[in-house]
Amino acid sequence: MGAQYSYVYLTDTELGPSGLRKPTGLSDARNNRRADLAARLRGDFARRNPEDERIRDYVAAAEAGVKLTSPKFMSVFDLKSESDTLRGAYGGEFGQRCLLARRLVESGVRFVEVSFNLNFINGTGWMTHNEGQLQQHVLIDQLDQAIAALLLDLENRNRLDRTLVVVATEFGRPPEFGRPPEFDGGGGRGHQSTAFSGLLAGGGLALGQAIGTTDELGRKIASRPVSIPDFHATIHRALGIDPSEELYDGDRPVPITDRGQPIAELFT
Repeated sequence: MGAQYSYVYLTDTELGPSGLRKPTGLSDARNNRRADLAARLRGDFARRNPEDERIRDYVAAAEAGVKLTSPKFMSVFDLKSESDTLRGAYGGEFGQRCLLARRLVESGVRFVEVSFNLNFINGTGWMTHNEGQLQQHVLIDQLDQAIAALLLDLENRNRLDRTLVVVATEFGRPPEFGRPPEFDGGGGRGHQSTAFSGLLAGGGLALGQAIGTTDELGRKIASRPVSIPDFHATIHRALGIDPSEELYDGDRPVPITDRGQPIAELFT
Protein backbone atom coordinates (compact mmCIF):
# COMPACT_ATOMS: atom_id res chain seq x y z
CA MET A 1 0.00 0.00 0.00
CA GLY A 2 3.00 2.28 0.22
CA ALA A 3 4.83 4.05 3.02
CA GLN A 4 2.14 6.73 3.35
CA TYR A 5 -0.10 4.05 4.92
CA SER A 6 2.48 2.83 7.41
CA TYR A 7 2.20 3.27 11.18
CA VAL A 8 3.89 5.01 14.10
CA TYR A 9 4.65 2.71 17.04
CA LEU A 10 4.25 4.38 20.42
CA THR A 11 5.14 3.17 23.91
CA ASP A 12 5.16 6.43 25.91
CA THR A 13 1.70 7.96 26.28
CA GLU A 14 3.02 11.26 27.64
CA LEU A 15 5.95 12.27 25.43
CA GLY A 16 4.81 10.97 22.05
CA PRO A 17 6.94 9.10 19.48
CA SER A 18 10.60 9.61 20.38
CA GLY A 19 11.65 9.86 16.72
CA LEU A 20 9.35 12.86 16.21
CA ARG A 21 10.58 14.93 19.14
CA LYS A 22 12.96 17.80 18.49
CA PRO A 23 16.44 17.19 19.98
CA THR A 24 17.20 19.09 23.18
CA GLY A 25 19.07 22.35 22.50
CA LEU A 26 17.97 22.65 18.87
CA SER A 27 16.35 26.03 18.27
CA ASP A 28 13.17 26.37 16.23
CA ALA A 29 14.99 28.50 13.65
CA ARG A 30 17.74 25.95 13.11
CA ASN A 31 15.24 23.09 13.06
CA ASN A 32 13.22 24.91 10.37
CA ARG A 33 16.35 25.49 8.26
CA ARG A 34 17.16 21.78 8.45
CA ALA A 35 13.62 20.85 7.46
CA ASP A 36 13.65 23.26 4.48
CA LEU A 37 16.99 21.91 3.25
CA ALA A 38 15.85 18.30 3.60
CA ALA A 39 12.62 19.07 1.72
CA ARG A 40 14.54 20.65 -1.19
CA LEU A 41 16.92 17.71 -1.38
CA ARG A 42 14.06 15.18 -1.33
CA GLY A 43 12.16 17.13 -3.98
CA ASP A 44 15.16 17.40 -6.30
CA PHE A 45 15.94 13.70 -5.96
CA ALA A 46 12.32 12.71 -6.61
CA ARG A 47 12.18 14.90 -9.74
CA ARG A 48 15.32 13.23 -11.09
CA ASN A 49 13.81 9.77 -10.51
CA PRO A 50 10.11 10.14 -11.36
CA GLU A 51 9.52 6.43 -12.01
CA ASP A 52 11.10 5.05 -8.84
CA GLU A 53 8.30 3.95 -6.52
CA ARG A 54 10.66 3.48 -3.56
CA ILE A 55 11.72 7.12 -3.75
CA ARG A 56 8.10 8.28 -3.94
CA ASP A 57 7.35 6.19 -0.85
CA TYR A 58 10.32 7.69 0.98
CA VAL A 59 9.29 11.24 0.12
CA ALA A 60 5.67 10.59 1.17
CA ALA A 61 6.78 9.11 4.50
CA ALA A 62 9.18 11.99 5.15
CA GLU A 63 6.53 14.62 4.41
CA ALA A 64 4.06 12.87 6.71
CA GLY A 65 6.72 12.74 9.42
CA VAL A 66 7.25 16.51 9.17
CA LYS A 67 3.53 17.09 9.76
CA LEU A 68 3.62 14.82 12.80
CA THR A 69 6.41 16.84 14.40
CA SER A 70 4.33 20.01 14.51
CA PRO A 71 3.65 21.49 17.97
CA LYS A 72 -0.10 21.16 17.38
CA PHE A 73 0.10 17.41 16.83
CA MET A 74 2.64 16.79 19.57
CA SER A 75 0.36 18.60 22.05
CA VAL A 76 -2.09 15.71 21.63
CA PHE A 77 0.18 13.63 23.89
CA ASP A 78 -0.18 16.05 26.80
CA LEU A 79 -2.75 14.06 28.76
CA LYS A 80 -2.33 16.38 31.74
CA SER A 81 -4.36 18.95 29.81
CA GLU A 82 -7.39 16.76 30.54
CA SER A 83 -9.17 17.08 33.88
CA ASP A 84 -8.10 14.87 36.76
CA THR A 85 -11.67 13.58 36.94
CA LEU A 86 -11.64 12.35 33.35
CA ARG A 87 -8.20 10.81 33.63
CA GLY A 88 -9.29 9.06 36.80
CA ALA A 89 -12.36 7.69 35.05
CA TYR A 90 -10.16 6.01 32.43
CA GLY A 91 -8.10 4.24 35.10
CA GLY A 92 -4.56 2.84 34.79
CA GLU A 93 -2.03 2.78 31.99
CA PHE A 94 -4.27 1.00 29.51
CA GLY A 95 -7.02 3.50 30.24
CA GLN A 96 -4.64 6.39 29.65
CA ARG A 97 -3.78 4.85 26.29
CA CYS A 98 -7.49 4.77 25.45
CA LEU A 99 -7.74 8.44 26.43
CA LEU A 100 -4.80 9.20 24.15
CA ALA A 101 -6.54 7.25 21.36
CA ARG A 102 -9.58 9.52 21.71
CA ARG A 103 -7.33 12.60 21.49
CA LEU A 104 -5.55 11.19 18.43
CA VAL A 105 -8.86 10.53 16.67
CA GLU A 106 -9.97 14.10 17.45
CA SER A 107 -6.73 15.38 15.90
CA GLY A 108 -7.46 13.60 12.61
CA VAL A 109 -5.77 10.20 13.01
CA ARG A 110 -7.93 7.65 11.20
CA PHE A 111 -6.87 4.41 12.88
CA VAL A 112 -5.49 3.75 16.37
CA GLU A 113 -4.65 0.38 17.92
CA VAL A 114 -4.42 0.28 21.72
CA SER A 115 -2.72 -2.61 23.52
CA PHE A 116 -1.75 -3.55 27.03
CA ASN A 117 1.96 -3.63 27.76
CA LEU A 118 3.62 -6.98 27.21
CA ASN A 119 3.73 -8.94 30.49
CA PHE A 120 1.49 -6.27 31.97
CA ILE A 121 0.53 -6.57 35.68
CA ASN A 122 0.10 -10.33 35.88
CA GLY A 123 3.53 -11.22 34.46
CA THR A 124 2.20 -12.76 31.25
CA GLY A 125 -0.29 -10.28 29.79
CA TRP A 126 -3.27 -11.86 28.06
CA MET A 127 -1.18 -15.00 27.46
CA THR A 128 -2.74 -16.56 30.55
CA HIS A 129 -0.78 -19.76 30.58
CA ASN A 130 0.38 -21.08 33.92
CA GLU A 131 0.51 -18.51 36.75
CA GLY A 132 -0.70 -15.65 34.55
CA GLN A 133 -4.23 -16.89 35.03
CA LEU A 134 -4.10 -15.98 38.73
CA GLN A 135 -4.09 -12.25 38.00
CA GLN A 136 -6.15 -12.15 34.81
CA HIS A 137 -9.01 -10.48 36.66
CA VAL A 138 -6.80 -7.40 37.07
CA LEU A 139 -6.50 -7.11 33.30
CA ILE A 140 -10.23 -7.63 32.86
CA ASP A 141 -11.04 -4.93 35.45
CA GLN A 142 -8.81 -2.41 33.69
CA LEU A 143 -10.19 -3.30 30.26
CA ASP A 144 -13.76 -2.95 31.51
CA GLN A 145 -13.13 0.45 33.14
CA ALA A 146 -11.20 1.85 30.18
CA ILE A 147 -13.67 0.79 27.49
CA ALA A 148 -16.64 2.06 29.50
CA ALA A 149 -14.92 5.45 30.00
CA LEU A 150 -13.93 5.66 26.33
CA LEU A 151 -17.45 4.99 25.06
CA LEU A 152 -18.99 7.47 27.47
CA ASP A 153 -16.37 10.09 26.62
CA LEU A 154 -16.95 9.65 22.88
CA GLU A 155 -20.71 9.86 23.38
CA ASN A 156 -20.41 13.04 25.45
CA ARG A 157 -18.35 14.57 22.65
CA ASN A 158 -20.85 13.47 19.95
CA ARG A 159 -18.20 11.27 18.36
CA LEU A 160 -19.41 7.77 19.15
CA ASP A 161 -21.55 7.40 16.03
CA ARG A 162 -18.54 8.42 13.92
CA THR A 163 -15.98 6.30 15.76
CA LEU A 164 -15.94 2.51 15.60
CA VAL A 165 -14.48 0.86 18.71
CA VAL A 166 -13.35 -2.74 18.27
CA VAL A 167 -12.23 -5.12 21.02
CA ALA A 168 -10.80 -8.29 19.51
CA THR A 169 -8.28 -11.08 19.95
CA GLU A 170 -6.66 -13.68 17.73
CA PHE A 171 -8.12 -16.69 19.56
CA GLY A 172 -10.07 -17.67 22.63
CA ARG A 173 -9.44 -19.78 25.72
CA PRO A 174 -10.85 -23.23 26.50
CA PRO A 175 -13.06 -23.72 29.56
CA GLU A 176 -10.62 -26.10 31.28
CA PHE A 177 -7.66 -25.07 33.41
CA GLY A 178 -4.30 -26.81 33.28
CA ARG A 179 -4.67 -28.35 29.80
CA PRO A 180 -2.76 -29.13 27.68
CA PRO A 181 0.02 -29.78 30.21
CA GLU A 182 2.81 -28.62 27.89
CA PHE A 183 1.23 -25.14 27.94
CA ASP A 184 -0.48 -24.96 31.29
CA GLY A 185 1.14 -27.19 33.84
CA GLY A 186 0.85 -24.28 36.27
CA GLY A 187 -2.93 -24.14 36.10
CA GLY A 188 -3.52 -21.68 33.26
CA ARG A 189 -5.58 -22.00 30.11
CA GLY A 190 -4.57 -22.96 26.58
CA HIS A 191 -5.50 -21.78 23.10
CA GLN A 192 -8.92 -22.18 21.49
CA SER A 193 -9.84 -21.28 17.93
CA THR A 194 -13.28 -22.92 17.77
CA ALA A 195 -15.25 -20.15 19.51
CA PHE A 196 -14.51 -16.73 21.00
CA SER A 197 -16.04 -13.27 21.04
CA GLY A 198 -15.41 -9.82 19.62
CA LEU A 199 -17.01 -6.51 20.56
CA LEU A 200 -18.10 -3.61 18.34
CA ALA A 201 -19.34 -0.26 19.63
CA GLY A 202 -20.25 3.02 17.98
CA GLY A 203 -19.64 3.55 14.29
CA GLY A 204 -23.33 4.09 13.55
CA LEU A 205 -24.04 0.35 13.78
CA ALA A 206 -27.26 -1.23 15.03
CA LEU A 207 -25.82 -2.34 18.35
CA GLY A 208 -27.21 -3.57 21.67
CA GLN A 209 -27.35 -7.15 20.45
CA ALA A 210 -25.39 -10.39 20.71
CA ILE A 211 -24.94 -12.21 17.41
CA GLY A 212 -24.30 -15.93 17.61
CA THR A 213 -24.30 -18.35 20.53
CA THR A 214 -22.02 -21.08 21.86
CA ASP A 215 -22.62 -24.19 23.89
CA GLU A 216 -22.88 -23.81 27.68
CA LEU A 217 -19.10 -23.97 28.11
CA GLY A 218 -18.26 -21.55 25.33
CA ARG A 219 -16.32 -24.24 23.51
CA LYS A 220 -18.30 -24.66 20.27
CA ILE A 221 -20.45 -22.38 18.14
CA ALA A 222 -24.13 -23.33 18.48
CA SER A 223 -25.73 -20.82 16.11
CA ARG A 224 -25.01 -17.93 13.73
CA PRO A 225 -21.26 -18.36 13.27
CA VAL A 226 -19.23 -15.26 12.34
CA SER A 227 -15.84 -15.91 10.77
CA ILE A 228 -12.78 -13.73 11.19
CA PRO A 229 -13.11 -12.54 7.54
CA ASP A 230 -16.78 -11.69 8.27
CA PHE A 231 -15.74 -9.69 11.34
CA HIS A 232 -13.14 -7.79 9.30
CA ALA A 233 -15.62 -7.24 6.46
CA THR A 234 -18.04 -5.71 8.97
CA ILE A 235 -15.36 -3.28 10.15
CA HIS A 236 -14.52 -2.30 6.57
CA ARG A 237 -18.13 -1.71 5.62
CA ALA A 238 -18.70 0.40 8.75
CA LEU A 239 -15.72 2.54 7.69
CA GLY A 240 -17.03 2.91 4.15
CA ILE A 241 -14.50 0.53 2.59
CA ASP A 242 -15.63 -2.11 0.10
CA PRO A 243 -14.79 -5.41 1.88
CA SER A 244 -14.59 -7.24 -1.46
CA GLU A 245 -11.77 -5.01 -2.70
CA GLU A 246 -8.50 -6.64 -3.71
CA LEU A 247 -5.06 -5.11 -3.41
CA TYR A 248 -2.17 -6.25 -5.57
CA ASP A 249 1.36 -7.30 -4.71
CA GLY A 250 2.76 -7.06 -8.21
CA ASP A 251 0.28 -9.12 -10.22
CA ARG A 252 -0.88 -11.20 -7.23
CA PRO A 253 -4.34 -10.24 -5.92
CA VAL A 254 -4.63 -9.91 -2.14
CA PRO A 255 -8.27 -9.79 -0.90
CA ILE A 256 -8.42 -7.40 2.05
CA THR A 257 -10.88 -9.53 4.04
CA ASP A 258 -10.40 -13.01 2.55
CA ARG A 259 -13.85 -12.58 0.98
CA GLY A 260 -15.70 -12.07 4.25
CA GLN A 261 -19.33 -10.96 4.39
CA PRO A 262 -20.42 -8.06 6.66
CA ILE A 263 -22.73 -9.00 9.53
CA ALA A 264 -26.09 -7.97 8.06
CA GLU A 265 -27.83 -7.53 11.42
CA LEU A 266 -25.53 -4.61 12.29
CA PHE A 267 -26.61 -2.55 9.29
CA THR A 268 -30.40 -2.77 9.58
